[in-house]
Amino acid sequence: MNNPPSTATHPTNPTPHGHFRSKTLTAALAFFFGSIGAHRFYLYGLRDKFGWAHIVGILLGVVGYMLLAATDRASMPGWILVVPGAISLLAAFLSAIVYGLRPDEKWDAQFNAQTGRHSESGWAVIFVVIFSLLFGAFLLMAGLALTFQTYFEGQVQAAKELSQ
Repeated sequence: MNNPPSTATHPTNPTPHGHFRSKTLTAALAFFFGSIGAHRFYLYGLRDKFGWAHIVGILLGVVGYMLLAATDRASMPGWILVVPGAISLLAAFLSAIVYGLRPDEKWDAQFNAQTGRHSESGWAVIFVVIFSLLFGAFLLMAGLALTFQTYFEGQVQAAKELSQ
């Protein structure tokens, strides 16, 4: 005989007061469009300051990248401006991992408590987490390698100038 669900996790007469928020969709939004804050706007609405911080960060990062590309990685303002973009991009991948790995019960308690619906994550969210980990780690390592390469090339150039 099946026991009825407890009223703590499954209310018997839910009154929908809000919108259901899918954990899988949130993780996918963080993976694909997280650098522009899409996952934050989906969860918290257009008034979310961290969603707007993602947009500002990625815009600054694009300007910084363009400065670095135009100056052959010699622009100090370019290096400074690219940091917020990199943080926004890496934070989006990290958000996809964190949201995807959160247990459904905790997700529903935080985001779907008033809807009467419950999340059922499947393999899609696992693939989003895996790809977020792969792409995030790749971008982090590539960024570090490029930064160190530029630094050491500058040191070699400075040493050559001193020795002449």
